[in-house]
Amino acid sequence: MSYQETHRRSLEQPAEFWSGLAEELHWYRRWDHVLDDSNAPFFRWFVGGETNMCYNAVDRHALGSKRGQAALIWESPEAEQSRTLTYHELYREVNKLAAVLKYNGVERGDRVIIYMPMVPEAIFGMLACARIGAIHSVVFGGFSISSLASRITDAEPTMILTADAGLRKGSPVQLKPIVDEALDLAETDSVKHVLVYNRDIINCQMQEGRDLDWYEEIEQHGQQYVEPERMKSTDPLYILYTSGTTGKPKGVVRDTGGYMVALHASMSQVYNVGDGDVYWSTSDIGWVVGHSYIVYAPLLKGVPTVAYEGRPDHPDPGIWWRIIEKYGVTCVFTAPTALRALRKFPEHWMKNADISSMRRIFSAGEPLDAPTYEWATEVLQVPVIDHYWQTESGWSMLANSVGIEDLPIKGGSPTFAAVGHHLEVVDIDGNPVPRGTKGLLVDYPPLPPGMLMTLWRDDERYIKSYWSHFQDKLLYLTGDYAIQDEDGYFFMLGRADEVLNVSGHRLGTREIEEVISAHPAAAEVSVIGVRDEIRGEAVLVVAVLKSHISKADEDNIANEMRQLVRDRIGAIATPHGVHFVSTLPKTRSGKIMRRVIRAVYQGDNLGDISTIEDDATVDMIREAVDAMQREL
Repeated sequence: MSYQETHRRSLEQPAEFWSGLAEELHWYRRWDHVLDDSNAPFFRWFVGGETNMCYNAVDRHALGSKRGQAALIWESPEAEQSRTLTYHELYREVNKLAAVLKYNGVERGDRVIIYMPMVPEAIFGMLACARIGAIHSVVFGGFSISSLASRITDAEPTMILTADAGLRKGSPVQLKPIVDEALDLAETDSVKHVLVYNRDIINCQMQEGRDLDWYEEIEQHGQQYVEPERMKSTDPLYILYTSGTTGKPKGVVRDTGGYMVALHASMSQVYNVGDGDVYWSTSDIGWVVGHSYIVYAPLLKGVPTVAYEGRPDHPDPGIWWRIIEKYGVTCVFTAPTALRALRKFPEHWMKNADISSMRRIFSAGEPLDAPTYEWATEVLQVPVIDHYWQTESGWSMLANSVGIEDLPIKGGSPTFAAVGHHLEVVDIDGNPVPRGTKGLLVDYPPLPPGMLMTLWRDDERYIKSYWSHFQDKLLYLTGDYAIQDEDGYFFMLGRADEVLNVSGHRLGTREIEEVISAHPAAAEVSVIGVRDEIRGEAVLVVAVLKSHISKADEDNIANEMRQLVRDRIGAIATPHGVHFVSTLPKTRSGKIMRRVIRAVYQGDNLGDISTIEDDATVDMIREAVDAMQREL
């Protein structure tokens, strides 16, 4: 069946479409209704059904034909360690930890915060929570004291799982000391225990009566088998916090059954992955990509999943490609930011490893610009496929679903709507715009399985944040600016709040970035709008050049970049400032912190930069902006 036929069926016959896919998984009790949309926009999938995510991801394989097959492959250049667990070994570890959680009072429906580095034990923790019906909330092991405290306050966890420290470029990243301070700051006394996995990286203080040693607890209270809880399909599986426009983070709530069915289906439909494949998502379990495609989806599908502790350029820019060679990785899911970072280095780092096992590389997180797409396709000699999704969606919203039909790729486009999604580009009133016209990307209800159920304990904010933008129209607002070409391909133009208004003309930051990225000297580009008394906003460019470019060439390159924008977009979009730095300020998930650049330029408060990759880059940006201010 073609993509068009499959997609049409998913919209016109959602119950029949998703029911068939759900039958491929284990249910203790079959559902009464595939979809309950009687209380829109709160959509519920497989209502009445009972299942368990951990059973489907682990037991189903460990107690079957895949007992001895690799399930989890851990590679840590940081710790100079690697570890491979079969499905049955993973089953044993998860059961032991589940027993420890239950012994220490964690019950069905309790929240457990996981604040750990990228180690197998963090994944055991997620699966153990799912096994006993606890709701896990993973917090990236690099968030600040205040960021962690706000999540503790909101989730009111019974237990926190943490480690003494993580490693970043060989240096310790303290975790347990941050947990201690966050608990002092948090406005709740819900936490009864902190379970500490000691990696012997730092010495940390243990609070008697509250803190528990991981190894000792496993030794004393671990059991070979813990009965999986029969969870309702609509029971929450996890809370994952994402940034909001206010100081309070938004706790995205994911269900159990709908998410499970969507992820399992996506491995075949979107990634075309099955028996014989090795899957590697280069993300971290602190992000939604890590939840979905390091942990749950590959394990549900029964394929080995690679978990990686480290950066793409440490100890050298060849590390990723050597890992692909070592394990015969067939499918890689990464971020455009990582590809652009690697683009700075000579190509021999990629070509020195045998990466012939790799069939496709997928990209999401930020839009994949056409120049990076073309570079990666040429150098890697495999299809490079962009797709689009959000923390809120849990899996693809836009995708070239190669498992259904391998459609022609257009550089810079995540192709078409994934099954179950009815996406359109609309104007500020919610009316569809003609092809080739910029507008807001929206999703028509009902939302497919896997999308957020609501926000944790805040249904009102869920409606206000996603469903209340258009008067008299119930549309899910993605918050992104997009355009559809004459063939129906979608192109993302950046966040709607990053659209520039220059002399009354609306310009997407992505449009300008893509043009500048086409310059052969460009490695990474950030475009922002800054206040301008005459134009309203002025276009500011901060870019990273490839490592071999001489500083003496920068003035010429800047002028060439300006001319490129004039030629391809128009004089109205011409940058009024172009400056070059060695790194851009980024979040730890790899997104460029445009607000930092804008705030420094405008003299505004920088706000919370606890998630920045490297604090030193803020000073670097400040120096760059000083030069640009003189230029302007």
